Amino acid sequence: MAVSTTLALAIGVSSTSAAFAGELNILTWEGYADPSFIKDFETKSSCKVSATYVGSNDDFAPKLAAGSGVYDIIVPSIDTIGQMRLAGFVDSIDLKKVPEFGQVHAKFRSNPDVTVNGEVWAVPLIWGSVSVLYRTDKVTQPNSIKVLWNPDYKGRISLWDDKSAIYWAARMLGYDNIYDLDDTQLATIKARLIEQKPLVRKYWSTAGELAQLFLNDEVWVSNAWTGLISKEIRKGGKPFTVAEVDPAEKSEGWMDSMMLVKGSPNTDCSYQFINYMLSAKGQCGIVGSTDYFPTNPVSAKTCLPAEEARSRHLDDPGYVDSLVMWQMPKRLDAYLETWNAVKAAM
Repeated sequence: MAVSTTLALAIGVSSTSAAFAGELNILTWEGYADPSFIKDFETKSSCKVSATYVGSNDDFAPKLAAGSGVYDIIVPSIDTIGQMRLAGFVDSIDLKKVPEFGQVHAKFRSNPDVTVNGEVWAVPLIWGSVSVLYRTDKVTQPNSIKVLWNPDYKGRISLWDDKSAIYWAARMLGYDNIYDLDDTQLATIKARLIEQKPLVRKYWSTAGELAQLFLNDEVWVSNAWTGLISKEIRKGGKPFTVAEVDPAEKSEGWMDSMMLVKGSPNTDCSYQFINYMLSAKGQCGIVGSTDYFPTNPVSAKTCLPAEEARSRHLDDPGYVDSLVMWQMPKRLDAYLETWNAVKAAM
């Protein structure tokens, strides 16, 4: 029996090796490695994709520090890519191997954390906003971030478990230096977030978790990634509707980028994946699975219907300017310490 089992395992390994010439381990977000488009990539590239999902940008650094050599590509947001570079977790991108990089929205490829001193460190993949999501039958249409501090909804409020909670509190308080807050401002924000805690049903960490909180009638209002979460709630088939609204303080904007983990032995598969995700199949695949916006309007136009192309702002890159785009905080450690102190507070 032992010999037979060993032989069977050997055959299984051999078959897998024959089917896939390489492996690709990605640290990414829900919907970013959906089988609906990943299977096509695996067939064309012979690279097997294994995805590990994060619920916050605060997850990338500890996972990379703990799992040296585990990941080949990471997909952090625009306020975190600089941290990955400065921490030495990633290698720069060889643009000779990414021919469609020049088609990416100029606002993204010229971002000061994407391109640093002439070197490119990240390849923009997808972008979108963070708005207020609410149940229309339970919450009066909100017009401000203050709804997340409204005692009328005590126990039915949620907030993303991410340092960006500080951005939301800062905007509610009217601070215009969101990414360069001083100690006094951070102390005020900490107090307001701790004040909010009795109102919060749960800090959510994944799109699926927040969708389930809505579907279970546990949460009525939250900040949320525009598109994906409301899509998941609608799929739940409940007899209520949800809506997304830009608060008076504006919605936040984000952009997620593909980065090469330093020293990865799978760079061939990594570059094949990056190029696939910039292609029409990759861009429209991830748009279809998330409802977010493509970063390569050239390729996306070939596969998105005209109306959907308009709704995804393919010809309106200026829409980015209407959002409060994330940036890496100048004192990142202080922001992380503040958010962790809020969560630890009784």
